[in-house]
Amino acid sequence: MAPVSEQLAPQGAGDSADAPLPDPPAAAVVVVEPRRENGSDWCPGSDDPAAPSGASEAQPRAVTEAPGSAGCAESAAPEPPEGGWGWVVMLAAMWCNGAVFGIQNSCGVLFVSMLELFGGSKDKQLAFKTAWVSSLSMGMIFFCSPIVSIFTDLFGCRKVAVVGAAVGFTGLLASSFVSTIEPLYFTYGVLFACGCSFAYQPSLVILGHYFKKRLGLVNGIVTAGSSLFTVSLPFLLRVLIDSVGLFNTLRVLCILMFVLFLAGFTYKPLVPSAKAKEGGKKGKFRFPSEKKICNFSVFKVLSYRIWAVGIPAALFGYFVPYVHLMKHVKDRFGDGVPEEVLLLCVGITSGVGRLIFGRVADYIPGAKKVYLQVASFFFIGLMSMMIPLCHVFGGLIAVCLFMGLFDGCFICIMAPIAFELVGAEDVSQAIGFLLGLMSIPMTVGPPIAGLLHDRLGSYDVAFYLAGVPPIIGGAILCFIPWVLERQKLKERAKPVDRETTEKMLDNESTLVSDTTAKSVKEMESGF
Repeated sequence: MAPVSEQLAPQGAGDSADAPLPDPPAAAVVVVEPRRENGSDWCPGSDDPAAPSGASEAQPRAVTEAPGSAGCAESAAPEPPEGGWGWVVMLAAMWCNGAVFGIQNSCGVLFVSMLELFGGSKDKQLAFKTAWVSSLSMGMIFFCSPIVSIFTDLFGCRKVAVVGAAVGFTGLLASSFVSTIEPLYFTYGVLFACGCSFAYQPSLVILGHYFKKRLGLVNGIVTAGSSLFTVSLPFLLRVLIDSVGLFNTLRVLCILMFVLFLAGFTYKPLVPSAKAKEGGKKGKFRFPSEKKICNFSVFKVLSYRIWAVGIPAALFGYFVPYVHLMKHVKDRFGDGVPEEVLLLCVGITSGVGRLIFGRVADYIPGAKKVYLQVASFFFIGLMSMMIPLCHVFGGLIAVCLFMGLFDGCFICIMAPIAFELVGAEDVSQAIGFLLGLMSIPMTVGPPIAGLLHDRLGSYDVAFYLAGVPPIIGGAILCFIPWVLERQKLKERAKPVDRETTEKMLDNESTLVSDTTAKSVKEMESGF
């Protein structure tokens, strides 16, 4: 009969058992549970879908359980159904991405309207001040993400998404009643954006409850929602602004947020929240410990730390074209050019890219998916640098087509890479911390570009500089697969070292026994 440690160990770990464990007493069952690098438990009999790629083998620990106890089966997450109600959740999440980022990506149209409505001819820093509205809004969506991840873990995706949509609706409605640019910093840049953040992040987490094998494809479809809205909203916003004005246009956009409020109710969780777990055990909800609320253990994973540095580094220039491209076209080509066509091109190819690269990511093993992000950042940076070189409107269209394609590649594989690096249990806060770090460069970049325009009179230098950070960030991400390969080599070397040690000990014991037997024979012959 095989040892207990070999029967219960995960695949690949059975050969490392030193010796069969003694038979346990009848009153208890001894279970050997490995500990993963991020500190979470592995449950015997599970496929361990949450195990991070490249995580080092940890030492097993013995846990004594009474017969008939549920053990870790209670904490084991159920297998994703790969469909069913998940398709409804996917459509709701798709609407969420469309409503949130469709509005954000169309900010160039709102930016031009704000310049005309609030600007004065004597204001030499008009582009700098106005850019803060859209920039602050996009930045706050990501800045709030670490807090959103904590609330998502505590209260579940449904409650957080519904409350977030309600707050976003309130902020957008309040923005339609201002009379100067300054109140928009709070109503649109903070309140509306915070609501969008609380509504957006649960839409990423809930997909992991329903899909595993198709997660890349589903993420591509969901994130394509923002592309569909980015394609249609610029034209709709232009018609609405010309006919009913900026403020009534913002009130029309409130309809999107109200539908998002209803969509949040579809996020039926399959993995219980911390509140449900604590309430089920003790009958009354108590907040978990600080370590559970703020799970900084994800930063112990070296590959995640590199990812959390490379992505923000790449995003200093990422949002600049979305804010300033419309104004750049007006300055260079005048009012006779339909600048909204550029956002249409970005939206179409971004949607295509999300569908294509989302499916491609399903066939790329482990964290090697990060190479797709490396390629996307390289081309995004290159296309940003080419914007000032386009003196023909057709050239700008070609640039925007390529930029949208690789923008879709970058966005759609964010969640799959996070699952690969830290595992399913920690993915919510891992995404939250990353989005929080992303907020700083995305907030700072567009105002700096606006300041350069105010000082130099054109956006040429701003777009040249905006193309540098994505290339640098992509170069940093190249280290992730290398780090994971080194970790795997170390893991493979551990069993070899143990076997060598065991052979040395066996040889030594054999030598000692032979020497002892020889001494006994000599003593017997002497007598």
